[in-house]
Amino acid sequence: MGHTLEFSRRVEQMSRQIHENRLAVCRPIRSIALVILFFPGVIAAASGQHENNTNDNSVYLFSYFTGVGKSGLHLAWSNDGLHWEALAGGKPLLSGNVGRRLMRDPYVVRGPDGIFYLLWTTHGLDRGFGLASSPDLINWSDQRYIPMMENVPGAKNCWAPEMVWDPHTDQWVIFWSSTIEGQFSETLSAGDNGWNHRIYRSLTRDFQSFTAPELFYNPGFNCIDATIVFDRTRFVMILKNETRHPPAKNLCVAFAERLLGPWSQPFAPFSPAGVWVEGPSVLRVGDWWYVYFDKYTLNQYGAMRTKDFRTFEDVSDQLVYPTGMRHGTAFAVPAEIFRKLKEHCDRLSQENPPQRANP
Repeated sequence: MGHTLEFSRRVEQMSRQIHENRLAVCRPIRSIALVILFFPGVIAAASGQHENNTNDNSVYLFSYFTGVGKSGLHLAWSNDGLHWEALAGGKPLLSGNVGRRLMRDPYVVRGPDGIFYLLWTTHGLDRGFGLASSPDLINWSDQRYIPMMENVPGAKNCWAPEMVWDPHTDQWVIFWSSTIEGQFSETLSAGDNGWNHRIYRSLTRDFQSFTAPELFYNPGFNCIDATIVFDRTRFVMILKNETRHPPAKNLCVAFAERLLGPWSQPFAPFSPAGVWVEGPSVLRVGDWWYVYFDKYTLNQYGAMRTKDFRTFEDVSDQLVYPTGMRHGTAFAVPAEIFRKLKEHCDRLSQENPPQRANP
């Protein structure tokens, strides 16, 4: 009961914060830190965690990219989390125009303010990431390039950004993977030919000022592609062991009672043995959690499912997905949102070219 009352208070605080943040967008920037000028929201439901909450009126969507990311944002849909069909005949819905103009690893989440937020990798060598928002996945805001690691000495990149609202501290936690030259030399030789990543984070309450990037998670090896959900009792992080010598290239899981940690050491890998995978995304479907991943050396997608994040069942042979689908996000949307999106995509499938947001 105490936790219920606490979350109720936080819902009220979050609602006030949403209203204040909408007003704050017009205020002068108070920091030389990174800047975004669109309406912030809160990531998930009342408890603030990315639970992928669903009901009988939900439809599942999957954001993804193809090739190297030149075409932009693609979407697929499903009623069961296993059979996915491309929207718009496989055409992209949005193309990237910030950074070096790629759109890789598209991460989509809807806040309780009803706004969808899109973060993506703009290029493998860019030291920032892309950000845009939409009320309906059809009409998109101007894109922003967030130079998160530009001023970090030795930083080489900024990959696969995601973000989660922390209900305990009332702020966003944005996280991504980066290599910083000179850091973690003990694992450099086992890394990946000069790449030696860890998971970093930045915090913000108003999306105008950001804390300086800092280390978020160090599992003791080269790691990328972290994603986080809340399973009603704890936070769950799934990430890729990027070790190259000898090859790991698998997925493992860690747990924390609070989003900012401390996080447990990673448990044993659960992805298929001997298969190089990346880009995990997690979706709750009924009593199951589905973990999707890109079998990038095989040009295939895979999926495992679990109820406790300790034992996993491989359901890859049941998975149907669009040709060329790569690293993205599975998430649920209300049926009405999907209906309008589907109508838009059906029209788009007959048109050329895809929408390009304002630079």
